[in-house]
Order: sequence, then C-alpha cells, then structure tokens
Amino acid sequence: MELTLEKDIKDIVKNTNLRHIAIIMDGNRRWAKEHLLPSMMGHKKGVDALKKVTRACDDFGIKYLTLYAFSTENWNRKKEEVDFLMDLLATTLKNELKELNENNVKMNFIGNLKALNQNLQNILSNSVETTKNNTGVVLTVAINYGARDEIVHAIKKMMDDNLKSQDINEEVVSKYLYTSDIPDPDLLIRTSGEKRISNYLLWQIAYSEIYITNAYWPEFDKEKLALAIEEFNNRQRRWGK
Repeated sequence: MELTLEKDIKDIVKNTNLRHIAIIMDGNRRWAKEHLLPSMMGHKKGVDALKKVTRACDDFGIKYLTLYAFSTENWNRKKEEVDFLMDLLATTLKNELKELNENNVKMNFIGNLKALNQNLQNILSNSVETTKNNTGVVLTVAINYGARDEIVHAIKKMMDDNLKSQDINEEVVSKYLYTSDIPDPDLLIRTSGEKRISNYLLWQIAYSEIYITNAYWPEFDKEKLALAIEEFNNRQRRWGK
C-alpha cells in the first residue's frame, strides 16, 4: 500500500472518530471450494487474513477490532470441522501469542466460554492475562457467541442481581453484555457478499454502518479494509435524527 494512501486512511479514522470495527468473517469454505481445496484449508487461510487485518488496524489507528470466529449455531456443523476449528484456534493462539504481545495487542474473548473444553479455556485465559497491560489494538474474538444468547445471559444476570424494572435502562443493559468494556462498533463489515447479520452483536450494532464486500474472508486484506474505511467516510451517520 502506498504511504500516501495509508496516511489518508489514518486521517479518515481520526477525522471520523472511527474507533471500533466489527467483522463477520465469512467465506472460508467457499474460498476453499473455488480453489479446489478442503474446507480446512480455507479456515487456515482465514487465520492469515486475521493477522493481516489486525496489523492493518494498528497501522490505521483503529483501537478496537471484534471478530466473529465461532457462533453458537456453528456447533451444528460436522463434528470433524468443529473439532478442527477448535484445534486451529488453540494452536493459533499458542503460536501467535508472543508476536501479538510484542505488537502491543490486547486480547479479549466474548461468548459462552464455559462451554468450551478446559484446555481451550486455559489458553484463552492465558492470552488475556499475558496481554492485559498492552495499550494497542484491543482484539476481541467472539467464540461460541450468539447475540440472542448474550441478551438472555444479560437478563439472567440482572435477575440474579435483583434489579428492579425501574432500575433497568439502555446503559444498564449494555453493562451486562459481554462487550461492557468496549464501545459499540462504528462499522460492521461482512465478507463473502452475504446480506445478513447472523446473530452478531444485535444490541451493539444498532447504529453501526454496515459494509458488505463480495471478497471471501481469506482474500480480505489491508487494501480491502482501506476500501471499507473510505466507504465509511462517505456515510452520513444520523443516529436516528
């Protein structure tokens, strides 16, 4: 990418106060099929895209990046694919944690993490603990995540805390969500051309700008992220006004 272009994107990020990008990483299996490869290779290639986009967010000045890695519905896929995805996640975190930490990335995970196997839970906890003092990009990975499940979880916690109906407002609900420590996304990106939200951050994206690209997730890179940010710059955010 030309340095002038990178500077232009950084200026857009600063001028529009674009802090948080959320991405639905879609199209790994279709990418693999079109390249006559096993679906597992698409998922592996998707990890490369994740690394590129995380670095790009740092280059562009994006503070928060939230990625949809595994949904509550993805358990319905074939067992061998689910097992592969869990192993891939564990292996990737172990292999990349040192570099992520050196690059000042702060790791965060959202979803029903207690349903994951204990080894993976330990790896997630270690990633969070290792990077907790970092001040760069806050990389949040949604695993075993579903927005409806998140809202149900929040309601149950409010009931457990004996909140009265008069005590509940939008601010209170937000504090009970998995994302209580990060701002709502300014921009939601979905790859692969699909035009649906897929049970992702339903509460948080109430006023997010939505950008859909036909590129499959393994093809998504710094240049394509820049195009999304340029499109964001052309939007007029009205916040319902």
